[in-house]
Amino acid sequence: MRANLPTTALVLTIVATAVTVTLAAEFQKPVTQWTCAEFLSIDDEFKATAVHSAMARAKSGQAAVSDIKDIEKLIPQIIGECTKAPEATFWARLKDEWKKTGAETGG
Repeated sequence: MRANLPTTALVLTIVATAVTVTLAAEFQKPVTQWTCAEFLSIDDEFKATAVHSAMARAKSGQAAVSDIKDIEKLIPQIIGECTKAPEATFWARLKDEWKKTGAETGG
């Protein structure tokens, strides 16, 4: 069975919102202000959601419809870059890696 794009986008938005609320309680700042160390500290299963959430926040709180395959490619790249420089900002690493995909990040 193949899910349609609006349903997939809605599900991702709901999950991203739930995880953002959970993570916000832990870090007390927006995902776009995290350090790489903070990003690396979250469970691996939530990293894709954190990336999606950051993209949504960058687009003025609107749901970001991102290609899941692009996000899946970004995660190991961001982890690699953040491991090299844990004090760097997660958002800067995300933007740098996202630009390499040719997509727009917003903010």
